[in-house]
Amino acid sequence: MIAFADETGLTNTSRAPRRYLWTDAFAVCNYIELYRQTNKPEYLQLAEKLVDQVHHVLGRNRENSAWLSGLNDEQASRHPTQGGLRIGKKLDERQQDEVYDDHLEWDRDGQYFHYLTKWMHALNCLSRATGNSNYNRWAMELAQVSYTAFTYTPATGNVKRMYWKMSTDLSRPLVYSMGHHDPLDGLITCQQLQATAKQFPQTPGNLSLDNEIKEYAAMCDGVSWATRDTLGIGGLLIDAYRLVQLIGNYHLHASPGLELLLLDIERSMQAFASLDQDNPLNLPAEYRLAFRELGLAIGLSAINKMQTNIEQHPAIFTSIDQVNSSLKNLSRYYPVYDLIKDFWLKPQHRSVDTWLEHADINNVMLATCLAPDSFLKI
Repeated sequence: MIAFADETGLTNTSRAPRRYLWTDAFAVCNYIELYRQTNKPEYLQLAEKLVDQVHHVLGRNRENSAWLSGLNDEQASRHPTQGGLRIGKKLDERQQDEVYDDHLEWDRDGQYFHYLTKWMHALNCLSRATGNSNYNRWAMELAQVSYTAFTYTPATGNVKRMYWKMSTDLSRPLVYSMGHHDPLDGLITCQQLQATAKQFPQTPGNLSLDNEIKEYAAMCDGVSWATRDTLGIGGLLIDAYRLVQLIGNYHLHASPGLELLLLDIERSMQAFASLDQDNPLNLPAEYRLAFRELGLAIGLSAINKMQTNIEQHPAIFTSIDQVNSSLKNLSRYYPVYDLIKDFWLKPQHRSVDTWLEHADINNVMLATCLAPDSFLKI
């Protein structure tokens, strides 16, 4: 994480800042974890410096450096997330008159909802680590902005849907399809931010996320979350652990159904384990995307933490037998965590092109995999 700070221009002022929202969200939590383990204030200072740099780089238009929110510098310093945050891709976003290219779109800038929720989570973690309510307030402002921009009511039906990718200024969708887990991420993240806000009486009253929570809950109703995607399964496990903590520690009553979510994760892991030759974990390093596997590993590391939390608050959880049964079944897959971690700790596996092409995100998520507590705990 020290090398990451130097190489991406966080601490080395001779380098132009190289910011990428997903990677930086995990990095903030890693610096918080280093502070928690060492009690050295310089790590917490790195987390705060990274947040400030992300807002000043990804909160601005890449062409003219104007804030995405349209606010002046003084106003934007108080509300840096009001216009959302760019992904940080290398290429400019696709213009309205450009032909859509599915392959090229992955390298184009814009805004992703699932990146914004990761950043909301990082801000929330930093708010709790520092006792500074501003970080959670900025996360809640981002939650309101992103809900307004990414959700819409279709011509038929009254349950809202979501766009997967929006333009940098949030004025138009770039990819119309909906991310499979985006409504769930939105729901649990908003519940997390709202729960934290109760610890900060100075949070403005107009930052209530009640409406966002209600609408995301409606979008989640009756949805199957099962997936074979490694990063997607990891995200579901992380969401499940956040939900366990919200129920156990924050006495959350409204939820998307923990027992059903865990059953979908069970089905996902069973399907993933049955892939045989097609399972990415059976391939050589040069054919694997480390950050996707590391996302799964980070999620798997939360299984025993869920079990511990539920054991501490057994009376609070409904369908406790089903929940415990699912966690027991999922615990059989915990060795996959060590399998992924140990594979990518080998230097020869981190020398292949597929690692080096994504070195920032791979290194940061490997660090999270090694010490995940500050990322996972809310």
